[in-house]
Amino acid sequence: MPLETVSVIGGGAWGTALAQAAAMAGRTVSLVVRDQAQADEINTKHTNSRYLGEQTLLPTLSASVSAEPADIVILAVPAQSSRSALAALDPALLAHRPVILSAKGLETGTLDRQSEILADMAPSAIPFVLSGPSFAADVAAGRPTAVTLAGDDASQTSDLAAALAGPSFRPYAADDRIGVEVAGALKNVYALACGAVDGANLGASARSALIARAYAEMARMVSAMGGSATTLTGLAGLGDLTLTCTSVQSRNYQFGMALGRGETVEAIMASGAKLAEGVSTTPVADALARSLNVDAPLISAVHAVLGRKADIATVVAGLMSRPLKRED
Repeated sequence: MPLETVSVIGGGAWGTALAQAAAMAGRTVSLVVRDQAQADEINTKHTNSRYLGEQTLLPTLSASVSAEPADIVILAVPAQSSRSALAALDPALLAHRPVILSAKGLETGTLDRQSEILADMAPSAIPFVLSGPSFAADVAAGRPTAVTLAGDDASQTSDLAAALAGPSFRPYAADDRIGVEVAGALKNVYALACGAVDGANLGASARSALIARAYAEMARMVSAMGGSATTLTGLAGLGDLTLTCTSVQSRNYQFGMALGRGETVEAIMASGAKLAEGVSTTPVADALARSLNVDAPLISAVHAVLGRKADIATVVAGLMSRPLKRED
């Protein structure tokens, strides 16, 4: 199938960065944004200042308030908005086309992964999942970034990865779509925890131990949900987990730091904090873990902190007092 034109749904930082990456790869790109003023700025000034400051965008990237047919569709809206964004699109734009899902989160209420939402809303679309250690500012600026692109057909996934690969943005093809999705969602939960540990000044040793145990917990969740634990050794697992749990560029890590300082979710949101996908994903992940009978104490701990049922110091003390057993 031809893979020359790309439509990116979502004009935030991540959507704009992915549109820029596709343009750098030589594709003709249309970025679908919410309002005409934003589209006009992108088309005339080649910037999206609200989300990416003065970063210059390539002229082969145009913007519009409505989606047009394209060979590749990239959905780049927040995880909790995916269903409504898909509902607003003409089904013909998605039918039998590769749709790349880039949001990292589980849907509130349904407990669905992003590809399950796509299957509900556009059953004839061909699902792919993009995840890995990446920040929008780095991707848009052309800084070296490697990610995972997972799909069900190996040949199609490789072709799609090649079509989006540029001099600095390198998608590596994989076949474990479920594992990549689950890892991308859960790493945001663990980033909240790591940020909270640092915000409470509990030390780098505690944070490192948390990351190691998060990796093990994530493997249990991935396996229980039908993915492969070996996926976690790559970019979508260890790579993304490490980046998100250690960098102040991470929105989830920043949000967690505020929690660790004793701020409430409501106060953090009222202060104008940027969207942290882990806040919505945590209760969903906790419900999934319980339904699957997976031992997930870290997810439960973050859920307790978000729900103001415990402070971070109490939670960490509880984790440290769990019965000793052989490390798995």
